[in-house]
Amino acid sequence: MAMRRASQLACIAALSAFMRGDAYAQSMEPRSYSNAPIGLNFLAVGYSYWWGDVLLDPSIPIKDLNAKIDAGTIGYDRVVDFGGQSGSLAIVVPYGRLRATGDVVGEERSATRVGLADILMRATVNLYGAPALSLREFRAYRQDTIVGVSLYVTAPTGQYDASKLINIGTHRWSFKPALGVSKALGRWTLEASGGVTFFTTNNDFFGGNKRRQEPLYSIQGHAIYNFNETLWAAFDATYYTGGSTTLNGAHDNDRQNNSRYGATLAKDIDLHNSVKVYFDSGATARSGANFHTVGAAWQCRWGAGL
Repeated sequence: MAMRRASQLACIAALSAFMRGDAYAQSMEPRSYSNAPIGLNFLAVGYSYWWGDVLLDPSIPIKDLNAKIDAGTIGYDRVVDFGGQSGSLAIVVPYGRLRATGDVVGEERSATRVGLADILMRATVNLYGAPALSLREFRAYRQDTIVGVSLYVTAPTGQYDASKLINIGTHRWSFKPALGVSKALGRWTLEASGGVTFFTTNNDFFGGNKRRQEPLYSIQGHAIYNFNETLWAAFDATYYTGGSTTLNGAHDNDRQNNSRYGATLAKDIDLHNSVKVYFDSGATARSGANFHTVGAAWQCRWGAGL
């Protein structure tokens, strides 16, 4: 029973971070702040399909964009003890196929790219309400309020060619610190979090230009309903703004001001395996967010005395 409840509380949010929303910075991730037995491991494999006005770098200056992305991911997450509070460390390796058409300087262009995307790393530390517990101790744990912090980092490991405007990789680092709160209310769990993503400069953008991007601010909320010990659903929403760019010091009028909504359904298959399906779409879009996503993931867990 303890492991059933642990599997509900803990999920590989880093996997969802790549598979949902505008790559990483604007993703929706239910159950990012939760508790689970120390030493529990998660391995997840997933697939997602994105279509519409979408690129892995949504600030690329292309008009009338129509793109399709098939993305596969493999991720690993481990629950660890951070000074008496639980946390987790995760890494996600994505691989994608992108097909896009759009207007570049008044001329219609098309492109197909296949290869690795930027690797995502994430560290989460629960500051309050989620003590570090063994599997035996976890049997008596009941969530009330959890407060936590996280840091998402993307590394410029994806396929990139400076002679191409459209790439799978972004050729820069990003860093997103975030603060989140999770509150259990009977069968419901309500979550809210906010963060800001900082980007390093791409010094070799499309022909050797220098491109900078301003910080991107985001908030998100989730209403999660636990049907039973093995099945839960979440209703998700996010809003993000900022992220305007400069090219060789010249400012572009491309500030993002977008919102998205979505839903997630997760089900335990047995003690070690679970599956997840999800959907999200744009609600309002000023720049680079008028697209849809569907996806599924399989997750295996072990360790912590399981």
